[in-house]
Amino acid sequence: MDKIKDTRSFMRITHRYLGFFLAGIMAVYAVSGVLLVYRDTDFLKKEKKYEKTFARNLNEKELGKELKMKNFEVEKTEGDISTFKQGTYNAATGEAKYSKKELPFVLDKMTKLHKAQSKDTLSPLNTFFGIALFFFVISSFWMFNPKTKAFKRGMIFTIAGLVVSIILLFI
Repeated sequence: MDKIKDTRSFMRITHRYLGFFLAGIMAVYAVSGVLLVYRDTDFLKKEKKYEKTFARNLNEKELGKELKMKNFEVEKTEGDISTFKQGTYNAATGEAKYSKKELPFVLDKMTKLHKAQSKDTLSPLNTFFGIALFFFVISSFWMFNPKTKAFKRGMIFTIAGLVVSIILLFI
């Protein structure tokens, strides 16, 4: 194992092995992050048809919540049958026939990992990953001697990246 002599060697060694350890999860986050950018499109999604029975006589808001559809809207109602963009709901029987466009199973799980909330079981993993990424940011400044041309050029790129990020936040 490598010997830690000072702060620089600690940062370099920890950066290296933490990077190897997190390589798999970084790949998952990279793919799911790209997929989340296009979540408002049908990119890689396939249509699935459902027939489910819910409570009877649900109003529009309750039905949208049960179906787990954003921007849910009933287009017309004829008798007990409510028609919406993705299907129908029979208020008398509670039967709903509808379709949804969803990502394949593995990709769906990856995006759910990326979007985890504090109440989810995967939230400690997300927190650890965020802290590890922040460590990568900090430890990268110990990769080169501050007196070298590479370090000075790296600082220019760091400042440029920070400025571009701040500009993009406010556009």
